Amino acid sequence: MKIARALRWLGFGLLASVGVAATSRPNIIFLLADDLGYGDIGAFGQTKIRTPNLDRLATEGIKLTQHYAGHNVCAPSRCALMSGKHPGHGYIRNNRGGIGIAGGPAEGQEPVPAGELQLPATMKKLGYTLGGFGKWGLGAVGSTGDPLKQGFDRFFGFNDQAHAHNHYTTYLWDNDRKVTLNNPEFNVHDPALLKPEATPLEVYRKHTGPDYAPDLMAAKARDFLRENKDKPFFLYYPTTVPHLAYQVPEDSLAEYLGKFPEPSPATGNYAWHRAPRAAYAAMITRMDREIGKLLALVDEFGLRDNTIVIFTSDNGGTGPGLEFFNSVGGLRGRKGGYYEGGFREPCIVRWPRRIAAGSVNDRVTGFEDWLPTFLELIGSPDATPKGLDGISFAPTLLGKTQPERPFLYRESPAGGGQQAVRMGNWKGIRPNLSGGMKLELYDLAKDPQEEHDVAAQNPDVVAKISKIMQEQHTKSDVFPLPKIDGEVRAAGASKKKTKKA
Repeated sequence: MKIARALRWLGFGLLASVGVAATSRPNIIFLLADDLGYGDIGAFGQTKIRTPNLDRLATEGIKLTQHYAGHNVCAPSRCALMSGKHPGHGYIRNNRGGIGIAGGPAEGQEPVPAGELQLPATMKKLGYTLGGFGKWGLGAVGSTGDPLKQGFDRFFGFNDQAHAHNHYTTYLWDNDRKVTLNNPEFNVHDPALLKPEATPLEVYRKHTGPDYAPDLMAAKARDFLRENKDKPFFLYYPTTVPHLAYQVPEDSLAEYLGKFPEPSPATGNYAWHRAPRAAYAAMITRMDREIGKLLALVDEFGLRDNTIVIFTSDNGGTGPGLEFFNSVGGLRGRKGGYYEGGFREPCIVRWPRRIAAGSVNDRVTGFEDWLPTFLELIGSPDATPKGLDGISFAPTLLGKTQPERPFLYRESPAGGGQQAVRMGNWKGIRPNLSGGMKLELYDLAKDPQEEHDVAAQNPDVVAKISKIMQEQHTKSDVFPLPKIDGEVRAAGASKKKTKKA
């Protein structure tokens, strides 16, 4: 067995030097948490929440300590990942509901145009079978943004991000078919569930059910692995955990119930859990358990050495447990902003024999970099589409020296408009364009918490970053940037009306 494995490895090494044959291409598993903070897993400093499988994954691969999500909220972050473009060039630049055929609301977010998502399209051309299991958020079923129209062969889970707020939903999508679950129908944003009297156990039990959506999506991901173990596959697993609402089966909650002081019941936008800190921890530990099951299956089928595994999150942490768990790892900010806590994420990559186990790297990387990185790792760098913002960091993963990223750019029309640039150790940010174009500057090497604005002392750096912000932003009719492109279009307005305006 060892000799056969060595021969297979030798053959792969020879092929890598001339371009990997399709039958030998490594599999890719991309694990994406939802609203997980930089410090929410043990490998990145968490002490209260148990994540044994992810911690082990970190010892078996590399930790990227300065990896940035594509955005500070869900949909545009996923767009950056799948398109290879940063938010100044990508189509989706903020969360926004879809528009129905008759101009009314539709399930799903603003759909990406046909051919926009180059990652799935390119991997499919190279002979990969693609499966997505979890939350999509880039276009409703049947729209141009449908995952099946963007290169995926299989999808199971939530298409709509708002629908994904309820982990005990009444249905999920299986490709283009709606699958009914055995759960009671209720709205996690119902005002009746936002009050303190909604927290007693007898009330809470009326708003749960036997079908926990994250478990079902994880099971379908394992089925996909079983069905495609003998050919190259790309398995995208964007779980909905630990996004609000805080909901978790009682067996997992029992692991933490009574272990933490719980905050007093309070109102909010999501149904309030009777023990929100315990629920948050339990959700993450249960997610870790499901990831462990998937990775165990990889080992069972003998695929470990030929499978690249990535774990990260779509944006920074949020919710009532943020400070208690130090979810952002001591960084400033949270989901929705471009201070470090809003979009710097934990990231782990494992590829046995190719990526050094237990290694750590602080090179700046971002979601837009994954497509060119994957293509170089699988031996097909020439297949990299034109017009991407991503830069391959395959050499970094493989332990080779690589120049630092020239800069990393982010923007958002939300919150009055935001822009951010990471350039070496410098971080420039305009946190609210509606309040002015003044740029804040931080030296992250000396001030990782972004407490001391040193813009006045470094006018040359401010000028360079301001120029990058100007050059990297292209106007979007759908997601205009305030103060630069004009006012943001009102949510729900049609594209037709925007053009007339």
